[in-house]
Amino acid sequence: MSGPKGPSGTVRGVAMGCLALNASYEPLTMIPARRAIRLILDRKAEVLEVDAERAFRSPRVRLPFPTVIRLVSFVHVPRRFRRQVTNTFLFARDSYRCQYCGRRRRQLTGRQFLTRDHILPLSRGGENSWDNVVTSCSPCNNRKGDCLPREAGMKLLAQPREPNYVRLVWTVRSVTPTQAKYIRMFYGVKVLSTLRAGGGRVAP
Repeated sequence: MSGPKGPSGTVRGVAMGCLALNASYEPLTMIPARRAIRLILDRKAEVLEVDAERAFRSPRVRLPFPTVIRLVSFVHVPRRFRRQVTNTFLFARDSYRCQYCGRRRRQLTGRQFLTRDHILPLSRGGENSWDNVVTSCSPCNNRKGDCLPREAGMKLLAQPREPNYVRLVWTVRSVTPTQAKYIRMFYGVKVLSTLRAGGGRVAP
């Protein structure tokens, strides 16, 4: 099967991914369109949205380019995949905002940048866990050093907690307006607001 192809019949540039939803309509991940086609042909997923200008073609069949599919059977997201702390997800959890001074990434100047701060420093027995790490701008991180926040005369804006992994994924992804509709439908506008604030982006 060839494609995807546009109206002119020529292969277009890099194909955008397809948004895969759980049976519950929970956004799971972005997958290659070819993988989506296979799931559809195997009757493991149903098509919800397509790009009418693109299609996969074979000598016998023309299949519209899927942009959103829904799995027929519910897929459980293992808890173990929700525990890894990365700066990408940490910054997204905290809305790209320093949890000490409140400045957002776009408000930092010069050589200032966002960092990961351990509330209880690693040197004092702290762990690299979701409830012990926060986003901090580099000046605040340097000021705190190996102290506890109260020892440095600093206060946290909020108590850190482990985020919902799948929800968090969508703050660091680029999606189309059609795909964004399903993210908004399941999680509400807050995720899209965070996405636009500096994590992922909604393509025009």
